[in-house]
Amino acid sequence: MKRAALAIVSTVASLVLLLSFKTHSQSAAVTPPAAVSTASGGTSAGSVSNPSTAARSKTSRKAKSTSASARAKTSTVTSHTYVGNAADTRYGPVQVAVTVRSGKVTAVKAVDYPTSDPRDAQINTYAIPQLDSEATAAGSASIDMVSGATFTSEGYLQSLQSALDKAGV
Repeated sequence: MKRAALAIVSTVASLVLLLSFKTHSQSAAVTPPAAVSTASGGTSAGSVSNPSTAARSKTSRKAKSTSASARAKTSTVTSHTYVGNAADTRYGPVQVAVTVRSGKVTAVKAVDYPTSDPRDAQINTYAIPQLDSEATAAGSASIDMVSGATFTSEGYLQSLQSALDKAGV
């Protein structure tokens, strides 16, 4: 009789503890970095991106000469930023900008991606930086997708390829 009473009391206590357990709420999601959207939703082929996205930067440097009589020459290295077409995904558009300098990809950044829903914000907070980093390192659209962010990854790859095509890389 004592065993039965002990079993019932411990079962009830376990159920009370289990049912009173609070999980994390969706509103506790980390705020993602602000997405920058272009006004036109994209740029035409071969054009340079919106100045608000990334400005062209020109750098001048003097070339050193081994000859004492030679003058220093000035050369210009220019970076161009190309914005890919927005790729529509199930949860919203994804758009990527690629910065190219001397024919090589120097930076890749998502400029528009879904953040309106707390779950989208949570997923994209970790997925977008990973995709940006991988694409910059690879210099191409041959990158791995992020697990758990399939739709964002697919849209990212489509927009990235579009930007790379515009850049001619």
